[in-house]
Amino acid sequence: MADLARRVGLGLAARGDVKDTAEWARRAEDLGLDSVWVHDSYFERDPITYLTAIGQVTRRIGLGAGALNPYTRHPVVLAMTMSALDDLAPRRCTLALGSGLPLRLSQMAIPYNDTVARVSEAIDQIRQLWRGEPLRLNDKVPPLQPMFQPPHRIPIYIAAYRTPFLDLCGQKADGYLGRPAESLPAYQKMRARVLETAAANGRTAGDIDFRGYLLCLIDDSRREALNRAKREPFVIYMISVLSDISMKRAGFDPGLRTQIAAAWRAEDYHRAGELIPDELLDAFILCGTVDEVASRAAAYHDEAGMDVPLLQPVLQEESQVKAVLDAAVRYGSRAAATAPSPARVGGTSTSAESGGLGTLTRRARGAWEVVRPFSFTASLLPVSVGGAIALGQGRMHWPLFLAALFGGLGLHIGTNVINEIYDVRHGIDSITSPRMSMAILKGRISERDAFVVAWGGFLLALLLGLYLTINRGWPIVLLGLIGFVGGYFYTAPPFQYKYRALGLPLVFVLMGPLMVIGSYYAVTGAFDPSLIIVSIPVGLLVTAILHGNEWRDVAEDTRHGFTTLSAQVGRDAAHWVYVMLVLGAYVALGLAVMVGALPKLALLTLLSLPLMAWVLRDAERGAEGHLRAIAMIDLMTARLHGAFGILLLVGLVAGSALR
Repeated sequence: MADLARRVGLGLAARGDVKDTAEWARRAEDLGLDSVWVHDSYFERDPITYLTAIGQVTRRIGLGAGALNPYTRHPVVLAMTMSALDDLAPRRCTLALGSGLPLRLSQMAIPYNDTVARVSEAIDQIRQLWRGEPLRLNDKVPPLQPMFQPPHRIPIYIAAYRTPFLDLCGQKADGYLGRPAESLPAYQKMRARVLETAAANGRTAGDIDFRGYLLCLIDDSRREALNRAKREPFVIYMISVLSDISMKRAGFDPGLRTQIAAAWRAEDYHRAGELIPDELLDAFILCGTVDEVASRAAAYHDEAGMDVPLLQPVLQEESQVKAVLDAAVRYGSRAAATAPSPARVGGTSTSAESGGLGTLTRRARGAWEVVRPFSFTASLLPVSVGGAIALGQGRMHWPLFLAALFGGLGLHIGTNVINEIYDVRHGIDSITSPRMSMAILKGRISERDAFVVAWGGFLLALLLGLYLTINRGWPIVLLGLIGFVGGYFYTAPPFQYKYRALGLPLVFVLMGPLMVIGSYYAVTGAFDPSLIIVSIPVGLLVTAILHGNEWRDVAEDTRHGFTTLSAQVGRDAAHWVYVMLVLGAYVALGLAVMVGALPKLALLTLLSLPLMAWVLRDAERGAEGHLRAIAMIDLMTARLHGAFGILLLVGLVAGSALR
C-alpha cells in the first residue's frame, strides 16, 4: 500500500459492472487514496450496493455515500442503511446529504418543499437515531426505537451549492462536498461562506472538511481531451443543467448555458457541443493529460481550499479510471506541483508526447484512424466473393486473387482518406460530429500527411493493377480507372458525386457488381454475367453503410448546402430507404439461391439475422428522434456487413466443396 503526501479520493457513479467498480476501489486503496465516493445517479443503480461491494474487498479506504437525499431515502432509512454499512466497514463511512434534483423528484412524483429545513431536520433525526435514542415523528403512535447497534461516528457532509445550504453546513455539518462540475472560483466562494457561518456559530475552520467531485477526461493532449469532452452526451448534459448561480460564479453568461440546454433537449448533441467553448469546459471539467489533470486538482486544493479532491472519470471505463488513478497519485505525491496549468499550455502537448518515437507513434495512430479500418469489409467482401466463386469453379489463381484483394483495399483506403480530407475542408466534419474518425480534426494527422496516406493507398492499387494488367490485359486498366475516378471524386471537386445525390448508386455499382465481377475477371480472365445476381446482396449492404452515414448527417449536409439522397427525400423516407437496403440484401440473397446463382449453403447468412434486428431496432429509435441511437450507424452497419459477408463466404466455399 502506497503512502501519499496529500489526501485524494476517487469519485464514481453508480453505473456499470459492480464487480469492476469494486476492483477499481481496491486498486485505489493499494495506491494510497483516501476514499472512494459513490453518488446517486438517477435513474441508474443504487450507490449503497456499490459501496457494500467495495467494503467487502477493501480494508482501509474510506467509503463515501453522497450525495443522498432525505426525499428518496427517509432519514430513518438513511440511518439504518449507514449503520449496516458501518458494521461492514467500521470507522470508514461518510454520509453526504443534498436536496435532490427537482426534475428527478418530479419524475417520481415526490413533493419538493423547503429543502434546507428538510435536510437540516434529517441531520438531527439521523444523529438522534445513531445515538440509540427514540425518535417521535407521529404523535398518534409510539416513538421509533432504533433496533440497531449505534454505529461508530459517521461524519455528515452537506452537498448543495445554494447559500442557505452553505450556512447549514457551517452550523452543523462535519464537511462540505462539492458537486461534479463545479468551478474553482465558485468553490472558493462557497468555502469562504461556510467558514464565515461556522465562525459565527463558534466553530473553527478545522471543524469542517472540504471535499468535491472533480470530473476528469484524460487523453494524450489537452486538445484531444477537450475535443472528446465536447462529443460526450454526459458532459453536454452536465453543462446543460448548470444553474445560473454556477455560471455567474464562474464568470459566464447563463444565456450560453440556455442555448446549450436547448440543443441538448432536442438531442442535437452536435450543435450542443459546438456551442461549448474551451473556456467553459476548462471551468467545470478537468480535461488534459494525466499531469495536467493532477495540476488542476492541485489548483482546487491550493487556491480554493479543497482538502480532498475526488477525481471522477467522465467515462467510467477501464482506461479512463486507470488514467484518473494515475492523476490522483501524481497529485497525492505532489508531482502535480510542477505541472503546467491548462491556461498556460493552451493546445500544446506535454513532454511525454514529444520525441521521435512519440511523434512516430502518434502519426501511426492518426494514419490508422483516418483510413477507417472498420469499413474495410466493404471492399474485402466483394473481392472475396468473386474469388470464392472462382474457387468453387476450380479456377482459383491465388497470386492474382491476392493482388485483386489488396488492390481493392488500396483504392478503398485512398477513397476513405480523400473523403475525410474534403469533408473537413468543406466544414462538414467538425469536432462534435458523430464520426468514427476525427484524426485530422484532432490534429493526430495533418492534411498533408493524410494526402500521403491516401496516395499511398492509390499507389498500392496502381502497382498491383499493373501486375494484374500484365496477366489479364487492358480490361484491368478500365476497371481500375473506374474505381479510382469513382473513389477520388466521391467528395473531391470538381464532381463531388456524394453531394449531387449520386453517392448511393455510385457506391452500389463500384463496391457491388464492379468489384465482384472485376475480381472474378482478375482471377479467371473471364466475365460471368450471372455474377451480377450474386453481387446484388453484397452491394446493397455496402450501400446501406453509406446511406446510414448520409441519413445521420442530413442536418449537417443541408446546413452546408450539400445535397445527398437523404437530404432530398427527408429523414423519414431516408429511414425507410435504409431499412429496404438492409432487408433487400437478405431478399436478394434468397432469390439468388432460388435461381441457382448461389449454393444453398449461402443461406448461412441468415445466422446474422439477430445482428440485423439489433441494427434495425436502433434505426427505428433514430427515426423516432433519438439521434444518439444512430450516431455510429455506419459502424453498426459495417459490422452487420462483415458478419453477413463471412457467413456468405463460408457458405460459398463449403457449397463448392460439397459439389
